[in-house]
Amino acid sequence: MRPARIALFPLLLLPILAVFMAARNHPAADPSGPHPQEKQVRPKHILVIGQTKGFEHDSVSDGMAAIYNMGHESGLWDATLRTDTELITKKDLGRNAKNLDHFDALVFVSTTGELDLDDSQKKDMMSFIQDDGKGFVGVHAALDTNYNWSEYSAMIGGWFDQHPWSTFNAPIVNEDPTFPAVRHFPKAFVKTDEIYQPKDWSRDKVNVLLSLDPTKLDYANNPRIHRTDHDFAVAWAKMYGKGHIFYSTLGHTQEAWNDPDIRKMYFEAIKWVLGMTEGSTASHPRPSGDAH
Repeated sequence: MRPARIALFPLLLLPILAVFMAARNHPAADPSGPHPQEKQVRPKHILVIGQTKGFEHDSVSDGMAAIYNMGHESGLWDATLRTDTELITKKDLGRNAKNLDHFDALVFVSTTGELDLDDSQKKDMMSFIQDDGKGFVGVHAALDTNYNWSEYSAMIGGWFDQHPWSTFNAPIVNEDPTFPAVRHFPKAFVKTDEIYQPKDWSRDKVNVLLSLDPTKLDYANNPRIHRTDHDFAVAWAKMYGKGHIFYSTLGHTQEAWNDPDIRKMYFEAIKWVLGMTEGSTASHPRPSGDAH
């Protein structure tokens, strides 16, 4: 039996090795290079999860690789990349395996469907965020995840409810240019991406950072549009207990991860959930003229 196990082991490593090779060859997260003032004595540790149990985005590896590089190039964090959920626990796993006690933040990169989490893992993950004050960043399809777990929706801020325009030239408004993850964006700009429509979501419970400009959208003959208020958030920040939460629908395409604006947004978002920068999570009214 031993030879069979040895032969199988390299095959199990291939998906993770592919992501690491992509990370090594990917451009740096910050084109200007790491800033000496951002160097730390001990880098933070983040756990990046890319498990897909539903739709599989081609950009998962690109996103995971970019986040790995962001930490490597800046020296701010070490990223552990996993396509399984074994480490989402506070149990002692042995075998030199890390658990949530080792990490400072979780990043879900276009996860989909019902992830492989038992009840104890779900409890530990929420305790990690809500009680321990650790961070969580959701990338794109992280909103299309865990529909049978209501606390997940309460934590991240909602659930996916279609993408009315699929991938298109999205007209975006920067609603909070003071927030570190979006202050580099102009007041109004366009990005080619797939913008999700959230359900079980309210701007009263989050700080909307980016949103679609409702005056520049095509509503004709589109049965996928379910929000009668035409309020389509593109990125938001919130608290969940003691934990900092950031979510953005941007990052659907592989090309998005070559966009320095998108990379900087997630770079700064991770810094924010790690407590390295300050940014408000207070909700604010919809910008005047946007309610249609």
